[in-house]
Amino acid sequence: MTDDVIVAGGGPTGLMLACELRLAGLRPVVLERLAEVSTVPKANGLGGQIVHMLDHRGLLDRFRERAERVGPAPFFQFGALPMDLTRLGTNPLHVIVLSQPGIERLLNERAVELGVEIRRGHEVTGVTQDAEQVRLAVRGPDGDRELRARYVVGCDGASSLIRKQSGIGFPGTTDHHTRTHILADVVVDDAVIAPDRPGLVLAGLGAVPYGVTRTARGVVAIVSFRPGIHRLAVIEWSEEPVHADEGPADLAELDAAVERVLGARVPMSRPEWLVRLVNNTRQADRYRAGRVLLAGDAAHVHSGLGGPGLNLGLLDAINLGWKLAAQVQGWAPPALLDTYHAERHPVGRRVLMQSKAQAALLGPGEDITRLRELFGELLEHDGVLSHMADMMAGADVRYAPSGGPADGAAPAPDRQPHPAVGGWLADFPLTIGTERTRLADLMNRARPLLLDLGGPDRLADAASAWKDRVDIVTAAGTPPTDPARALLVRPDGYVAWAAAPDTAGEQARATLLDALTTWFGPA
Repeated sequence: MTDDVIVAGGGPTGLMLACELRLAGLRPVVLERLAEVSTVPKANGLGGQIVHMLDHRGLLDRFRERAERVGPAPFFQFGALPMDLTRLGTNPLHVIVLSQPGIERLLNERAVELGVEIRRGHEVTGVTQDAEQVRLAVRGPDGDRELRARYVVGCDGASSLIRKQSGIGFPGTTDHHTRTHILADVVVDDAVIAPDRPGLVLAGLGAVPYGVTRTARGVVAIVSFRPGIHRLAVIEWSEEPVHADEGPADLAELDAAVERVLGARVPMSRPEWLVRLVNNTRQADRYRAGRVLLAGDAAHVHSGLGGPGLNLGLLDAINLGWKLAAQVQGWAPPALLDTYHAERHPVGRRVLMQSKAQAALLGPGEDITRLRELFGELLEHDGVLSHMADMMAGADVRYAPSGGPADGAAPAPDRQPHPAVGGWLADFPLTIGTERTRLADLMNRARPLLLDLGGPDRLADAASAWKDRVDIVTAAGTPPTDPARALLVRPDGYVAWAAAPDTAGEQARATLLDALTTWFGPA
């Protein structure tokens, strides 16, 4: 038996991709090495465009029920420099404060609800492919076996076997000047917890507020997400490169490193979990090799500063899901699947850029201290603050109308795309007949959407030949940014085509038919 799609890796990215494929009509199989959902909270939540995307899939209320907070972040940090987002008229950086195990459990529940087959305790040990299929060697509870699929997506993390055995390069850098980089959840003695403000009071040092403290020796981050438990992270700098793998860390090493960096001891005990981290910044040189594709950490790894990882990986999955389903179902235009790399690789590269910039701002030395002072001044300007917030949220992502990098050629005047094309379409209220609804509600099915907002000619009629794969809705409403009489929205929430209110009917129909064919195949 040959499956349509096998997803290797059942973490958040793999589960999100499986849900998207299932909504598109496929029956993916997920292979996950771990027998149970991991309890290690590698991330503290979600931030950025993925929050709005979960609303598009009807999942935001589920997350809100279990999260500590959902909504715009009033404050954030860039390289441990404060960003007061309350100054912005529109705050693009929404967050969901929920640990990664909680996120993974919710996505696992959704996948099971949709009928996704998840095989836990199954580890991929080998990958080969030919022109027709991919073969996976898999070790599971019942022994070794071979599975076959038309396509395989590697969501198997930074050390991805799928990537390595598919011949995909992973260029980048490893920071060898970090002597210690340890992260843990521990119990901190009540005696040093400040009674009147968030933070600690340490002997010989005094008040240490929650957040990031940078010293000449390194960086310590302290925060408490729940009563009785503190999360500690320490980065200790070394003058000489450190290349050796020092093996697993323990509480004594964390304790000593924190004391060296702060110059005072934080009395700690009973770690719930504790990990040593390696500061890699790497990106796959291609996200597709034949019938193998990559998403999430298998495609890119970077510093966790600012928490962009899950936002990036989950949006990889949502960009890929509908395109891969179209390829399997046979209606995809010839280059559609290749737009996954063309669109998401530059987005990943930009995240690597800003995460390395944040890490540099935390580095040692007087020069970095002065750079931090200058950067702090820049963040006092609302224009700079807005730009940084958009970048960290992923709200500045725009795709070329063709689905790939712009070639620099200007379109003919009568084919100049509407300003909304290539951008994310924010939610707005709609009226269908006498019923009130929202754009986000119309996107729950994860299908392309033609939204006809009225005009002298019904553009919905022109798209009727695509109704098997495009939802066609006539409604009344006003988009929140650029006015439009009609919009063609991709399943991932980005605008593939739009017509301004004054666009002539014949021109609007012609450009709409071009966009439908370009993105969703011939009628």
